[in-house]
Amino acid sequence: MVIKNVSLETVCGITSKIPDSRLPEVAFAGKSNVGKSSLINALMNRKSLARTSSQPGKTQTINFYNINDALYLVDLPGYGYAKASVKVKEQWGKMVDRYLHKSKQLKGVFHLIDIRHAPSENDRMMYNWILHNGYQPVIIATKLDKIKKSQLQKQLNLILDTLDAAEGTVIIPFSAETKQGREEIYEILDRILEENV
Repeated sequence: MVIKNVSLETVCGITSKIPDSRLPEVAFAGKSNVGKSSLINALMNRKSLARTSSQPGKTQTINFYNINDALYLVDLPGYGYAKASVKVKEQWGKMVDRYLHKSKQLKGVFHLIDIRHAPSENDRMMYNWILHNGYQPVIIATKLDKIKKSQLQKQLNLILDTLDAAEGTVIIPFSAETKQGREEIYEILDRILEENV
C-alpha cells in the first residue's frame, strides 16, 4: 500500500450519526495508552495527524481518516481510561457498540494490545465484544521496541493465551519507533481493498 492522500474526514461524537460510507472501513480498537494514535500516524506516514498525547483517553470521538479515497481507517475511542467518569465510559461504550453494529462498510478490526503485559480484563472484554459482533480481530502487539528480542515469543503467547484467542488468530508485533510490523498491516489492508473492489 502506497499512501498518497490522507485526511481526517469525519469526527463522530456521542450524539453523532454514524456516516453512511461508500468506502470499506477498517477500525482500530485499544486501551487508552496502547499507542493507537502513534500506530495510525506510522501507517499514514504522518507525524501528528492522529493526536498523540501523554494523557491517555484523548480520543473521545470516532475519527474517520480517508486514505487515497479508497479506504477509511477508523480510530475508535480508547477504553479502560481510569480517570474518565462512569457516565463518560458508558457513553463511549455505547458509541463504539453502535458503530460496530451499524457500519455497513466495516471490513476488519485491528485490536491493539501492549506487548509488555498480559491483556487486561478490559482487553478481554473488547476482544470478545469484537468477536460477538461477527469480526475476527487482527491483534497488533504494540510497543515492540520496549521488550528484548528474546522475550518476543513468550509475550505473544501470553497475549494469545490470556485472550483465549482462536487458533490461527493473526498477531502482528509492532513498533511505532522502528515501524516494524507496518508492512504486514499494509498487506492486510491491501487484501481488504482487493476483496472490496
